[in-house]
Amino acid sequence: MNWTDTQTIAENLYDIHPDIDPKTIRFTDLLQWILALDGFEGDPEKCGERILEAIQLAWIEEYE
Repeated sequence: MNWTDTQTIAENLYDIHPDIDPKTIRFTDLLQWILALDGFEGDPEKCGERILEAIQLAWIEEYE
């Protein structure tokens, strides 16, 4: 998994944290949770706010 796999990342986050409302999460927490995912190989230096927003939006869709 890499930063471009937004839907897969969102699905994994939803599976791991089903009770968390993704609209309330801080980007610092989101980044740490993504980096901790099994199989995630993305470089933290290549992540920006735009990528985190895309992942958060995909997670919100999964959550709702």
